[in-house]
Order: sequence, then structure tokens, then C-alpha cells
Amino acid sequence: MATLLYIRLVGFTAGTLLMLFWMVVILGYRRQRNFERVFFFLCLALFLFYGGSLLAINSEIYYAKPPALLGEFAAGLVCVGLTFLPPLLLHLHLEFAEIRKVATAKRSAAIWIGLAYLPSLFFLFVRIPEAIEKGSFDFVVPGNSLGRLYVVWLFVIAFVSGVWETKLSRRVRDESERDFHRLLGVLLASVLLLITAAHFITAGLSRTGRETLGTVLALLPLIPLAVLIYMVKRHNFLNIGKQKNLLYAVPATFLALMYLALVRRISESLAAVVPPEATAGILLFLLVIFIEPLQRALGKALKETAQKELDVAQRLAAEIRQEARQGDASRLRAFIERRIVEQLALRSARLAPAGADTARNRNGLTAEDATEKRAAIPFSPREFTIVQEGKILSVLHVEPHGAGISGDTSAALEFLCEQLPGAFDLCRLIEEKLQLERELAERERMAVLGQMAASISHNLKNPLGSIKTILQVQLESPEMPESLKTETQMVLGEISRLSNKLGQLLQFSRPTVLGDASEACDVGDAVKEVSEVMRPEAERKGIELAVSAQCGLKVRASREAVSDIASNLVVNGLEAATTGGHLRVSASLTGGKALICLEDDGKGIPAELHEKVMQPFFTTKTQGTGLGLAIVARRVSEAGGTLELESPVAHGRGTRFSVWLPLREDK
Repeated sequence: MATLLYIRLVGFTAGTLLMLFWMVVILGYRRQRNFERVFFFLCLALFLFYGGSLLAINSEIYYAKPPALLGEFAAGLVCVGLTFLPPLLLHLHLEFAEIRKVATAKRSAAIWIGLAYLPSLFFLFVRIPEAIEKGSFDFVVPGNSLGRLYVVWLFVIAFVSGVWETKLSRRVRDESERDFHRLLGVLLASVLLLITAAHFITAGLSRTGRETLGTVLALLPLIPLAVLIYMVKRHNFLNIGKQKNLLYAVPATFLALMYLALVRRISESLAAVVPPEATAGILLFLLVIFIEPLQRALGKALKETAQKELDVAQRLAAEIRQEARQGDASRLRAFIERRIVEQLALRSARLAPAGADTARNRNGLTAEDATEKRAAIPFSPREFTIVQEGKILSVLHVEPHGAGISGDTSAALEFLCEQLPGAFDLCRLIEEKLQLERELAERERMAVLGQMAASISHNLKNPLGSIKTILQVQLESPEMPESLKTETQMVLGEISRLSNKLGQLLQFSRPTVLGDASEACDVGDAVKEVSEVMRPEAERKGIELAVSAQCGLKVRASREAVSDIASNLVVNGLEAATTGGHLRVSASLTGGKALICLEDDGKGIPAELHEKVMQPFFTTKTQGTGLGLAIVARRVSEAGGTLELESPVAHGRGTRFSVWLPLREDK
């Protein structure tokens, strides 16, 4: 019995300290997630159980007859801890399953959690007061005092939790985490066996045997919580492993407090021989012996940790440079954010562009100060600037899983911020190179297409013109029968349509000429001229053409280019509008640029076709060539403007084209 008593004394002391350790870690970690909150209260429940049991054992050791009030207080702590232990155990499994995407629907999970907590009200207000009033609380096998109903409740919760552990071990991918869940499953199965043996199979079992089973059952939770420390330290389980300063500080604090308690105990025991102050001074002075070895050990550990993080940062910088060779700035930023989160175990990372005028942060430091220090200036512990040549390029915003960022992670982020400007420059240069190559390839393609169009025009337009002339002469002859005149008119119409398509192809393949300083194109005049030319066609189709053009808007494009833009947009609008519809054309000064806006009330363009309608030779019309909007897009691009398409405009109908052209700068 004495051996079992001291095993329980040591075990409950370790359990109390272990639960206190996890509670302090979770409070210091401060992650805003339900799992950590439930885990904290589970540790608190176990802390109350171990603390109350430890208090009862100490009172049994130090008092021949423990005070009744002390026994009732210890029993209350044990009962409260055991009451909330089963529902918190199930709640923790459901929260972790939701994190790992294994959980059921939230409503069913809430029902399970509510059912698990419901019996605690009965035990808290009915069963616990009855057990304490009896005055003979069984601290070794507390289930005997709480009753058979509590034992059944604990058995069911342990069984359901074991089922969840089986599911989790099958769904997780990491081998170490899978082994941890398997260990928990084995321990929960052991709990079921121990509960059955200690409470249901009592025949032939002595009091000592039952107390041994109760002790093993009480100390069993220490195994997973101790293994969890290894999982956090070695495999960054629950994303706590990056908070190494927190993991080291808590045990160091505990050791210091335990040593101070040891000093006090020894001083009191030797008070009859040596003054307590002298004993305390000698014992504290003995720590000096361990300062140098401790310093070497800490220095080595810190160096290894820093080197490890630096290696990660160097590998990440190499990956970023490799990605920068793709020449896609947006893709590079997304890659940087994703890889920083993955490699440095952060919750999120975001690169926010900084304006060129961002010269002073909220701490009063300038970018020149950062250059002199040759390090990124953190606006806050979660923000790091990317500086190049005294100018802040971007700000890296990071969010850790816990309350703060460890020193080694912060150093790794600062190292990365020093490497990112070079990656951005490399990406920009390659992007410009690829853009030039694309433009060169496009120009070569257009040149080939222009040669082909010129050849087609030369080889087809002249014969078509000759055929058209001959047919027109034959049509004027009085000797032609009336039956042939109708067919001849149809042939002439087809020849005209074919000639127009050849002209449109030639227009698309021929690059426009931008206006120079001596030439200026008035957008308003060009829009009015095109609209008046197209007005008869609008009247023939029964479409109301409304024109509002502001004159005096000089742009850097030639009149030919502006006419191409306006004419193709108007033709496209007339084809989209129905009889009795409206077509509005306007030219105005907006945002320091000339804006050409055309809006019709036709059926609109589906969202999935917004990009395709700008591509050459794409058309949804049976008689179209697919070059009208392609010509508009090309002329706008050549003029350095922008083209926007909005459809539908209102009530699921209508299309609006907006063209912004830069104004000509007068010298």
C-alpha cells in the first residue's frame, strides 16, 4: 500500500504540473480557435482532478486524521474535474475532427456536444453534493463515490472517442500524426478495459487490485499529454512547435519555481543547525556552477535553431528565384505567399504593394533608415517591409497561428524580405522580355497576315471589280430578261459583301499610325462624322441613334484609328439593337482621358464570351467575319488606351463599350 501511495503521489504531482504546463502554453499561445479553448478546459478538468487527489494524499501523509473540511474541499475538486472530463473529451474530438475535415454536419455535432454536457448538470447539482456529504469519499477509485451512472457515462464517451480516433487515424496523411492517433485509440481501449475491470467485474478482485486498477486508470491520461509535447516539439503538431520560446520558457519557469521551493524546504529542515538565510544563499550560489554549461547548451541550441530557419529561408529564396523566371508577377506573389505559409508554419501571408510616396512608417522611420540598417523594417511584429534603393516596394503582412512570431521565424522573414527585391526585378525583366517577344511575334503574324491580305486584295478585288462592272453594264441593257435582272442584283449584292469583307480583313492586318505633335485628332468630330455616316442605316433598321460628342478632345491617335474604333463599335451596336431599339454614342472628358462610350439595348453578350468577342475571327453572327471588335481592341491598344465591356447593363439586356484614350500633351 505504501508503494502504491507514493506512486500516486509522484504520478499526481507530475499530472498537476503537466496540466499546468499545457494550460500556460495554451494561454500564451492565444490562438483564436475553439479546439484550443476546449483543450484548455480539458486540461483544467484534469488539473482539478490531479490537484484534488494530490491534496488528499498530502493530507493523508501529514495528518493522522485529515481535517474534514480539507477532505471535502479535495473531494469537490476531484468531482468537478471528473464531471466535466467526459463531455470535454468528446467535444475535443469533434473540434479536432472539424479541423481535419472529418467531422459531420455542424448541427449534428452540436447535438452530440449538447447531449454529452447534459448529464454534467445532474452530477454537478445532485450527485456531487450527495457524495461529499457522506464524508467517505473514495479518492483511489472515485467512480465508486460518483455512482454507477457516472461510470456508464464515462464508458460511453470513451467508446465514442475511440471510434473518432479510428476515423482520424485513417484520414490523416502524416505518418507521425497517424501513429499518435493510433496510440490514443489504444489508450482509450485500455480505459474501457480498466473501467470494466474496476467497476463491472468485481468478483474475485481484492481491494488492493481495485486500487491498483484505479491508479492506473487515473494516471493513463499522462501518457498522451506527455507524448503530445514530443509531437509539438518534433513535428510541429497543432502548429505550436514554432513557438519554441514559449515551450522553453514554461518548463524553465517551472524548474525555477520548483528549485525555489526545494531551497525553502531545505532551509526550514536545517533551521536548527544553519540559519535559513545562509542555507538559501548557499543553495542559490550553487546555481553559478551550472551557468556556463547552461550557456553553452543554450547557445548551441539557439545556433542550431537559427541555422535551421536560415536554411529554410535560403531554400525558399531559391524557389522564389526559380518561380520568378516564369515572368508572371501576379503568379510570383501568390507563390511567395503560399510557400511562406507552408515553410514557416504561419496562418497567412500577404504581399501588399506600397506606393512610391511611402517614405515614413508609423514608427517614424524612413526607407533610407532601413537601407542603412540593411534589414527590413517591421511596422509591427507581423509586418515586414521590402526595401530597394531607399524605396519601399511592398509590405509583407503575416499572421501566426498563435499570439506572436518567434525570433528565428522573424529573422527568416527579414532575410526573405532582403532577397525579394532581386526576385521582383528578375520577374519584371523576364516579363518585359516575354512581352517584347509576344509583341514581336504578333507583329510578325500581322505582317504575314497583311501580306496575305494584300495578295488576296490584289488577286480578288480586281477580278471582283471587273465582274461587278460587267454585271452592272449588263443590268442596264434593255435586252436582259426581267427574270435575270433579279438574279443579277443578288450576285451584285454578294460581290459587294465579299468586297467589304476583304476590305475589313485588310483593315485589321494593317497597323495604324499614331498622331504626332503636328497632327491632332478631335475625338468629338470623328465620332460625329462616323455617326452621321451610319445614321441612314440606323433609320433603315428603325433604331434611334443618339449622339452626344464633346469637341476639342485631342488624343495621341490618328483620325484613321479613331474612325476605325467608332465605326466598328457603331456597326456592332446597330447589329445588336433590334427594331425600335436605342443606340447611344458619346464622347466626353472623363478622368483626364477622352472617353468614347457606346451603349445599345440589345440582348447583351453572355459573360463567358466577354473575352472571346475581342479575339480575331470569333463571331456569333452567321454573316460576320469576327474582325470588328478585334480591330477596335487593336486600335485601342496601339493608341495606349483601355477598352472595357459591360453586359448586361440593365434588366438582363444591353451592352456598353467604353474606350479611354490618352489626351495629346501639348508642348
